[in-house]
Amino acid sequence: MSRRRPKWFLPVLLLSFLITAMIVGISVFSKWRKYQKAASTHYPEFGIMIPDDYLIHGIDVSKYQDIIAWEEVKKMKVGNVSLGFSYIKATEGLSNVDARYERNWKKAKDAGLYRGAYHFFIASKDGKMQARHFIDQVDLQPGDLPPVLDIEQLNGVKPAELRKEALAFLQVLEEYYKVKPVVYTNVEFYDRYLGHPFDQYPLWVAHYYQPGEPRIGRGWSLWQHNDEGSVNGIRTRVDFNVFNGDSLMFREFLIK
Repeated sequence: MSRRRPKWFLPVLLLSFLITAMIVGISVFSKWRKYQKAASTHYPEFGIMIPDDYLIHGIDVSKYQDIIAWEEVKKMKVGNVSLGFSYIKATEGLSNVDARYERNWKKAKDAGLYRGAYHFFIASKDGKMQARHFIDQVDLQPGDLPPVLDIEQLNGVKPAELRKEALAFLQVLEEYYKVKPVVYTNVEFYDRYLGHPFDQYPLWVAHYYQPGEPRIGRGWSLWQHNDEGSVNGIRTRVDFNVFNGDSLMFREFLIK
């Protein structure tokens, strides 16, 4: 014999359905509002989408950008977006010096941009020796950006060895320059190979074509959000970055 449902069953079921729908709706609306707040705007002059709500923009360059007219880079302004800083490749591995480093280092400052230098790390080489190579080439002054370890490849070594040599590199730079070096890498590489031992260092994270922020589960200082930008004074495409903070926080980020 089938059991008859009580009279209150359908109203309670309907109420439960309405409450569930309301909760789902609020969640979807919150995510939509977050997405709208974290929007990007297309700038035809720069040729890319640039995330809104960031005040300080910059680029990073190497010999692949050829000879740069830095004064044109500095003068370019579209709406509220202008370029205030540049990271410049200095060294790689144990002995390589970027062919445009000396010129870029001088001319970027002459044009009025804040400048910083980075080292492209070879994980199969000794970390301390790579750090000394960078130090031999890079004279950082008050007002410059902190030095950067660019780490993107395993180079055939095990992750534990990569972490050991990279931490050795960072420790030598921190002791010499008296500032925490910045770690540059992409989201996947950080999560897979670096992680907790590197959480003590400021992060410059590469994560392209995101609407408002990189998808990483730790704090970050710089975000490389696009690698296809166009800038007056540079013939090639160039990486675009934003700083995660206001002008006061940016000044605090600089070397004292």
